[in-house]
Amino acid sequence: MNMDTRWLFVDMNSYFASVEQQLQPRLRGRPTAVVPVEAETTCCIAASYEAKAFGVRTGTKVNEARHLCPEIVFVKSRTAHYVEYHKRIVAAVESVVPVDQVHSIDEMSCRLTGQQKKHQNALELGRNVKRAIAEQAGKWLKCSVGLAPNRLLAKVASDMQKPDGLTLLRLQDLPHALFELELDDLPGIGQKMLRRLHRAGIRSIQQLTETSPERMHMIWGSINGERWWHLLRGEDLREAATRTRQIGHSHVLAPADRNDSRAREILQKLTHKAALRLREAKFWASRLKVTMHYRGVAPWKASARLGDIQDTPTMLQIVGQLWQDRPLDCGAPYKVEVALTNLKSAQSCGLPLLPEQQRRQQVTKAMDAINGRLGQGAVFLGSMHNVRQAAPDRIAFRAIPELRPIHASAEKPETAE
Repeated sequence: MNMDTRWLFVDMNSYFASVEQQLQPRLRGRPTAVVPVEAETTCCIAASYEAKAFGVRTGTKVNEARHLCPEIVFVKSRTAHYVEYHKRIVAAVESVVPVDQVHSIDEMSCRLTGQQKKHQNALELGRNVKRAIAEQAGKWLKCSVGLAPNRLLAKVASDMQKPDGLTLLRLQDLPHALFELELDDLPGIGQKMLRRLHRAGIRSIQQLTETSPERMHMIWGSINGERWWHLLRGEDLREAATRTRQIGHSHVLAPADRNDSRAREILQKLTHKAALRLREAKFWASRLKVTMHYRGVAPWKASARLGDIQDTPTMLQIVGQLWQDRPLDCGAPYKVEVALTNLKSAQSCGLPLLPEQQRRQQVTKAMDAINGRLGQGAVFLGSMHNVRQAAPDRIAFRAIPELRPIHASAEKPETAE
């Protein structure tokens, strides 16, 4: 009956660059790269297919991209637009088939049911999804759609034909249909796992599929190895829940900001952002880490235990204490990072006991309530005053920033001491 197509995976092609081409007609058909800041020392975070034809990729340095493609146009990243178009794309897909999970700003998957699992019906759904995105979000927003018996293989299928592809992996063709791919074409096999497989004598997907489940368990060092054995044969296994291990932000400093004073201010801004995300996720953190990157020397790293906190003022105090121990002979910093780790759910943490901790928690809670009602930035701590426009929201690997309303009087907000 050919009823084995259970998953549809949507992968937007060169997403950030495509959004810019949709918004700016002058960029259409031209090699375009999106960059986080306007600086020759930064790298491309997205490249259009016109730019990719010249060898420009994500991670290519700006000066190298200019050498590869003299006609390339660089556009500064605009997070708010990418999030807005993401929402339009999700709505477009939902108009055809329910979205089961959003994996990132440019990827989502849909579980097929009933007659949708027939090969021809699944292919027609894929075509309808592509048509809906073009009509409801924009014709310059191309996507590749993968169809397969499980979510992992649907993701693999979406990568097999780009741009604007539609690929079906049938159960009867597995695992042979994967043999032309490289091991690291499989999602989840990065450089570390690739080295482990090579040490085990496995250098192709065919060799991997010919390995016993027991040996795969040994190579992975966990039951995940056995899961891979079944997934590569098209079995649709129940997926294990993932756990958030840390919440953090990093920022490459613009050339004018590569000094101690500005680096500290932006580090404080990143701490504000991380603390807000921590509270929105209903987590508490018991460790804070900061990192400063310099040219030609190892990065400076420092951390401190927090004692299960959520409030921004305490985190800023800890950052200030760590800052005092920074090296003074490493030159100008070019990147700063902050990370909150050892996360716990709110249910597993008690309320603050000390009066000062309680006061800070109450102040933070009140500020979140005001900003939630009037718009992010309606009220903020005084340490944010000089960096409100610095370190704007970026698109993280999987986290999609929420678009929050902008307060009408945001240019002259109140400040909290």
